[in-house]
Amino acid sequence: MRVPILRQGNYLIASIQSAVSDSDMIQLQDELPTTVKKTRATGVVIDVTALDVMDSFASRSLRAIAHTVKLCGAHMVIVGIQPDVAFAMVQLGMTLPDIETALDLDEGLAFLNLQTAGGHPHVR
Repeated sequence: MRVPILRQGNYLIASIQSAVSDSDMIQLQDELPTTVKKTRATGVVIDVTALDVMDSFASRSLRAIAHTVKLCGAHMVIVGIQPDVAFAMVQLGMTLPDIETALDLDEGLAFLNLQTAGGHPHVR
C-alpha cells in the first residue's frame, strides 16, 4: 500500500494509514525527498498514528527519511507515535535521536510553523 503524500501550503504530509511493508517504506524514502524538491516544500510531517507496531526497519527508514529531507532543506516532524509503540521502541532501543516528534498533526504543523518562522518551539 503506497503511502500518500499530500501538500498543504508549503508543507507535505505523509500519512502512514496502516501497517506498511518494507517496500512501501523504501518507496516513501525514495519519493518524499524528490517531492520536497519538486514542490519546494519547507516542512514535512510523517503521521504514524495508525501504526500499532514499529519494527526496526521502519524506525531506520524514518531516520533516513528525516536526514534526507533535512539535507534537501526542509524541516521534518514525526507525529502520532502511540504510547504503546513508544514504550516498545524504548525497550528495544529503537530511538529516533535528532528527529523531532509531536503529539499529533496539529502540534506537528505548529512546530513547522515555528521552525519556518525561525522560532524554537518545545516539542516532545
